[in-house]
Amino acid sequence: MISIGITGGVGAGKSKILEYIESKCDCFVLTADRYAEELEMRGNVCYEPLIELLGDDILSDNLEIDRRKMAAKVFADDSLLKKVNDIVHPAVKTGIIEMMERFENEGKIRFFFLEAALLIECGYKEILDEIWYVHADVDVRRKRLKEARNYSDEKIDNILASQLDSASFAANADFVINNSGSLENSYVQIDERLSMYKYTDGISGDKRLEVNS
Repeated sequence: MISIGITGGVGAGKSKILEYIESKCDCFVLTADRYAEELEMRGNVCYEPLIELLGDDILSDNLEIDRRKMAAKVFADDSLLKKVNDIVHPAVKTGIIEMMERFENEGKIRFFFLEAALLIECGYKEILDEIWYVHADVDVRRKRLKEARNYSDEKIDNILASQLDSASFAANADFVINNSGSLENSYVQIDERLSMYKYTDGISGDKRLEVNS
């Protein structure tokens, strides 16, 4: 099994890229944000620590954490953001490592793809085989965010300022997907990258990666 991280700035089109990848190869795709939401659910590892930190007024009527209430409280107090991240990020990373180990031992999939906006900042480069960066020009991303999400220029500016720039993403990537143009063009790039890999059965029957020269 080879583990690959998918990252990129807001509006780069990571979701569409992941949908295509999932349709093309034998893989498991995990989105870090969705996994974090799962860990914040009642009975899971982040639930009690978050309530202890933020108070039970972040709960909905069914006693699950209401993410909108949690976000409102966190953004009203900058000091809480780091404390929330210190609870959630390590738990997510630990769970992902355990998941990857389980998939590796089971030998049922060839690729494990992890999507996260903070992939590089949170140190996932150390535990993944490769990092793929989905790039799109800033003007393209702005247009997409305005059309698809109705974001204002001010909101886009604030998000862009909080994320790595293209040069930093690219410097940490093993492969860059230029998604500024058509999706079809991006799909060709992905197909070419995936075609680099072939698998042979090891003596034990495990899947072992080989890269064509």
